[in-house]
Amino acid sequence: MSEKILVAMSGGVDSSAAAALLTDAGHTCIGATMRLLHAERQGACCSLSDAEDARAVAACLGMRYYVFDFSEQFEECVIKRFVRAYEQGQTPNPCIDCNRYLKFARLYERAEQLGCDAVATGHYARVEYDGASGRWLLKRGRCAEKDQSYVLAFLSQEQLSRTRFPLGAFADKAAVRAYAAKHGFFNADKPDSEDICFVPDGDYAAFLQEYTGKVFPPGDFVDEQGRVLGRHAGIVRYTVGQRKGLGVALGRRMYVKRILPETGQVVLSEDPSAGASRLIARDFNWIACPPPTGGMRAQAVVRYQGKVYGAQVRALSDAGAEISFDTPARAACPGQAVVLYDGDTVIGGGRIAQVFD
Repeated sequence: MSEKILVAMSGGVDSSAAAALLTDAGHTCIGATMRLLHAERQGACCSLSDAEDARAVAACLGMRYYVFDFSEQFEECVIKRFVRAYEQGQTPNPCIDCNRYLKFARLYERAEQLGCDAVATGHYARVEYDGASGRWLLKRGRCAEKDQSYVLAFLSQEQLSRTRFPLGAFADKAAVRAYAAKHGFFNADKPDSEDICFVPDGDYAAFLQEYTGKVFPPGDFVDEQGRVLGRHAGIVRYTVGQRKGLGVALGRRMYVKRILPETGQVVLSEDPSAGASRLIARDFNWIACPPPTGGMRAQAVVRYQGKVYGAQVRALSDAGAEISFDTPARAACPGQAVVLYDGDTVIGGGRIAQVFD
């Protein structure tokens, strides 16, 4: 059945190929680029040149095209959340917040205003309807190395019912580029953007200092017994699981195990298997099923494209979940998301609030 679809277009090859796939399938498509950054913060994506690239692809496909200014909402819902998380010693994932509050919230509002049936993006994921349960399911993309289901785990049933992921069936990125090249798109070989758009050089500490006007003071590196090992350059420069760039010579390989904003300490461990035995997640979004009344088994992922851990899961009464791992989960830290899977199906996801050894 033909649909009217608003296609989120970044100017990259993925969203361009998604638009072409839907147009070729007979759908009426409208292109839309979200301007997320104020002019002084234009970075790795959402730039004027990206918008012009998207506009050119839309013209090639005969699509109407709009640029929506969501910069104020992006500042409030993504950048400020990112800053607060780092100040609290957490490791946020701003792409999840961008998907949750911008692409699959504000963009849906614009889609309704334009009379569209659905919103499409270039994410590598799949959506299926399960007649037996009456629920919409989020599944991994066929291309394992590009799968983006992790950053989509906060989508509601209503949002999933109106979302299209045309690239989910592709087995590899090369096939997507080939499809774009077949349409004569000049961006078929455009490199992927891998940086956070508002920190294009990857220097989070410099961004945080410039954005807040604060100086993040140095503090102590300590071991798990609290013994001082050396000095660090400020807690915002480190993340749980980090082992490179610590800036201190200890004569042995050490890993960041924990960040303590209340004392300004960074806890190091030389045990590479050190990790979380369990964690508490809040704001948990159950997709494949309602919150289970008893425990359930699942595979858990605590970082984007991270290792899969066997786990026992228990739903909590306050929209949370307790996840106990079969083996310690490395780099699990507050601020990140934990996403549960049953094979390729996303059971649900939540924000990590507490981590326990």
